[in-house]
Amino acid sequence: MRHTISISALLSGIWLANSGHYNFLMICFGIGSVAFVVWICHRMDVIDHESQPIHLTLALPNYYVWLAWKIVLSNWDVIKRVWLGNGSIQPMVKTLNLPQKTDMGRVIYANSINLTPGTVSLEVNETTIVVHALVPENIAELEDGEMSDRVSRLEQ
Repeated sequence: MRHTISISALLSGIWLANSGHYNFLMICFGIGSVAFVVWICHRMDVIDHESQPIHLTLALPNYYVWLAWKIVLSNWDVIKRVWLGNGSIQPMVKTLNLPQKTDMGRVIYANSINLTPGTVSLEVNETTIVVHALVPENIAELEDGEMSDRVSRLEQ
């Protein structure tokens, strides 16, 4: 039930933010639309703890801020290496341990690696992740485990 309430509140918020019209008729259309989508979600049996990760709600904004900063720094590094030329990159592929316990944690970690310029997740298994990086420093940073630790804290 709490997932139904959560998705209803989320859809209502998105609808209100994007509508811009708040007269009686439009509010009724919004309520009807949200109710219809929630009904479809129930019929498809997709409302659960994975589609509505309520437990991530409070911790996720801090992670997003940290990740945004990492993306800015990585962009700067990639730009610098583009201007320096081919001699400044040393592409490599490495398999790293994956300590995340849930599918959600593994997906967040792999996507965080993909969002950070200079690194790409190639394959994700239950216990390992294969990563391609432009330079060994990117792999070393992932091996240090700060990103992995932050994602693991999100899982709790």
